[in-house]
Amino acid sequence: MYYLLFTEQYFSIIFIRWSLNGTLINLGLDHRRRLSGGNLIIGNLDRYQDVGMYQCMAYNTVGAILSRRASLQFAYLDHFKVHTRSAVSVREGQGVVLLCGTPTSSGDLTYAWVFNEYPYFVQQDNRRFVSQQTGNLYIAKVEPSDVGNYTCVVMNSITKGKVQSSPTSLILRTDGVMGEYEPKIEVNFPDNVPSSKGSTVTLECFALGNPVPEITWRRANGVPFPSKVKMKYSNAVLEIPSFQQDDTGGYECVAENKMGRNTATGRLAFYAKPQWIQTMKDTAMAIEERLHWECRANGKPKPSYAWLKNGQQLLSEDRIHVEDGVLTVSPLTLSDAGMYQCVAENKHGIIYFAAELMVLESKGHLTVFLKGCMAYFQLYVVAVCVCLHLHRIALSPDGTLRLANVSKSDAGSYTCFARNRFGMSSTTGRLLVTDPTRIIQGPVDLEIIVGESIVLPCQVASDPVLDVSFSWAFNGQLITKGDGHFELVGGVTGDLMIRNIQLYHAGKYICVVDTDVESLSAVAVLIVKGPPSPPESVTVEEVTDSTAQLAWSPGRDNGSPITSYIIQTKTPFTVGWQRVNTVPEVIDGNIHTATVVDLNAWVEYEFRVLARNGVGVGEPSPVSVKTRTEDAVPDAAPGDVGGGGGSRYELVITWEPVPEELQNGESFGYIIAFRAFGEVSWTHVATSAPGASRYVYRNDSLAPFSPFHVKVGTYNSKGQGPFSPVVTIYSAETEPSGMPAGVWARSVAASEIEVNWQALTITPERVLGYEVVYWEDDTKPETMGKVRGPWNQTSVTVNNLAGNTQYFLTVSAFNTAGTGPFLPAINVTTKKPPPAQPPLNVEWTLIGSQLSLYWEPVVAMESESEVTGYQLSFWRQRHKEVNTFTTANSTADLTLPENEDDYIIRIQTLSEGGLGPASDPIRIHRLSMFCFFFVHILLS
Repeated sequence: MYYLLFTEQYFSIIFIRWSLNGTLINLGLDHRRRLSGGNLIIGNLDRYQDVGMYQCMAYNTVGAILSRRASLQFAYLDHFKVHTRSAVSVREGQGVVLLCGTPTSSGDLTYAWVFNEYPYFVQQDNRRFVSQQTGNLYIAKVEPSDVGNYTCVVMNSITKGKVQSSPTSLILRTDGVMGEYEPKIEVNFPDNVPSSKGSTVTLECFALGNPVPEITWRRANGVPFPSKVKMKYSNAVLEIPSFQQDDTGGYECVAENKMGRNTATGRLAFYAKPQWIQTMKDTAMAIEERLHWECRANGKPKPSYAWLKNGQQLLSEDRIHVEDGVLTVSPLTLSDAGMYQCVAENKHGIIYFAAELMVLESKGHLTVFLKGCMAYFQLYVVAVCVCLHLHRIALSPDGTLRLANVSKSDAGSYTCFARNRFGMSSTTGRLLVTDPTRIIQGPVDLEIIVGESIVLPCQVASDPVLDVSFSWAFNGQLITKGDGHFELVGGVTGDLMIRNIQLYHAGKYICVVDTDVESLSAVAVLIVKGPPSPPESVTVEEVTDSTAQLAWSPGRDNGSPITSYIIQTKTPFTVGWQRVNTVPEVIDGNIHTATVVDLNAWVEYEFRVLARNGVGVGEPSPVSVKTRTEDAVPDAAPGDVGGGGGSRYELVITWEPVPEELQNGESFGYIIAFRAFGEVSWTHVATSAPGASRYVYRNDSLAPFSPFHVKVGTYNSKGQGPFSPVVTIYSAETEPSGMPAGVWARSVAASEIEVNWQALTITPERVLGYEVVYWEDDTKPETMGKVRGPWNQTSVTVNNLAGNTQYFLTVSAFNTAGTGPFLPAINVTTKKPPPAQPPLNVEWTLIGSQLSLYWEPVVAMESESEVTGYQLSFWRQRHKEVNTFTTANSTADLTLPENEDDYIIRIQTLSEGGLGPASDPIRIHRLSMFCFFFVHILLS
């Protein structure tokens, strides 16, 4: 091995200049901007002065080159304009769009809407959608529950700043309900959506309509969506992660309800920034020779080209010809020397590549390079290289010196002399011979499961003087840092970590080891096993009222044989997908057909199939076409049959309706059968309302509170279904005709009145209980209240009353038919309220277990009840049991049990008006039974 060092090199100081939007930045006059190692440092950034396109120029005596451009943008979010937004008035059933009116901003934004008050955000579903493109709130079909105030909330994803709009009121019109109408797509995507490789593409689609439209997506070419595609917010958002060339093409959003359908279409176009596939090299040429440089880049759309010399654009003129990535200069002159750049650009990016052109006038310019396992010295002018000839050494006509079978003894300095008609020149190079580089641990073939992580080793032994670099290729493509799954680990080694391995990571991995003199590689094949790919082409071949026969095609097994299949179904009445029973019960991986059993009649089903292998269960298949089972006689009876109550001469019968998914066919209804006690024949009545839950039979000859047998059955267009079990209910009764006697009342506290009466002893009607009605006076209807008690209770306590206030009260009996006649009202005045002031300035002493407390007496005001004593409540900390103690004075002595818990004590006044407010809690610290504590607590 060998390594060549030059002993003659030319150095020149490099200068840096920066420009903003094409204008040179004068750093001498700009105190906020400065250079540091060529980098531009900007202090105290200004949103208006510093925004724009920056570019650096590096120059010395040889020439100048431009850096790639850098765009500096500022993320911000201004406030909404403060103004009252007009109310939006719509009919029930109509669709509506509430506009956000996003304020001026820069940077990615996210939107949400608050309903009435923070933090009650609008929950998105198939009826409501918040567009992250427009910020608007879309309600497909307005319901009464939607009435309220809506506020748009905008957040800048970069600055995290958040602003809120003024609220918009949504109100219902009173001139009718909106009829049903076909979908109207309000949110769609552009006709052409350019998307870059590896990006996440999001398409939105939402429609207004009545009934609420269902959103579906499809590709224009009919190809099913791959499993990576996600549907969000009831299919209003289609998300394509890791966008690839295969994902390009037409996409359609279909909004449909029973009144019609509407479609929005657009195309996803693939774009890529330019990337170099051919570039030029530094070149030394003589005057009058012809320069031909060519550069090529790929990209989408196809890049355009430009050429720069020393940072200035070159145009075709005289000796210079510029065309489509090709630069030709002929004949060369000394003024053509300098730094050249080829520029490739499309609307998605721009790239630069630089090379130096040296034009020689009188002296040959000698360069030295290495090739293969031999050392070469070569002239780029007509020259003769004079040196010692040995049997391993050869000099070619172009001036190249060839050394075969290089050994360490060949190391040393070599001088080559070149001569032409302008004169003679020489240069010296040093040849350094090194030990060969070896890969001591390379990657090996592996099998791995999806989601796992591995490290592929690549470790070498090399000569210490060599710089070693590592790179990896996957299926012929260089692995770059931008892929989050790959990471070079190990420091001085070239180990490659692959995190969260996916199926597409299967293939050939090559570790490439480069030094200054050679290149080595090691290869391994990685097999990735994962759950099966989704089955395809799910079809429903035969349907009965309770079964459906399915067939499908298998997907890829992804390295592990498919062992079984699972069938799931969804109906308009289920939440999400449900696993179903099948024949055979376990579907073998080699079987691609099965019969789904235990289905409900006359229900629309969708089916999908999932495959299982040794790794796990894969993604579900595309959904089958919606299929309705055949109809059948109802096999479910109404539940919870009962009734009673109602008005006089009525028999009220109630039941729990049969769910729609159990009605088994069209023209569903109920058969209500009833008969009085002692009768043999039934009276039958039918109702054709499938959602009915109540029937009222009226007959003026019905005796009050008479018992009846009742049952409810079902029917549909196929015939009559079962009846419910027979239950007993009673016809409506009449309200009590008697009035309680002996009513009297007394105030027991400032907020309580006790009311007493005598029970009715003889009455032809049933009495369920008694009702007390109370109020302050006839001018304050809002103060009226009611309290009820059972039939065997003759007193109640009315609570939460105002203190020192006169109340009127009356009592009546009641049953299911209503209340009987009320007694003439009596009046009672509540007691004055207790003092509002709690006990203050509490002091306490603790000697052993004896606690003494003292506090300032509470003096009642004229409008308050006089203090008759005090109540102490005390409990051990972390215990629920509360003890009370009363005293007539403002002192108290307590004996605390001997334990180590702290005690909490509160003190309240006693009065006719009840208990007053409590003092602040007093904590008694039981540090020692033999310590003396004196604490003065000032409570305010």
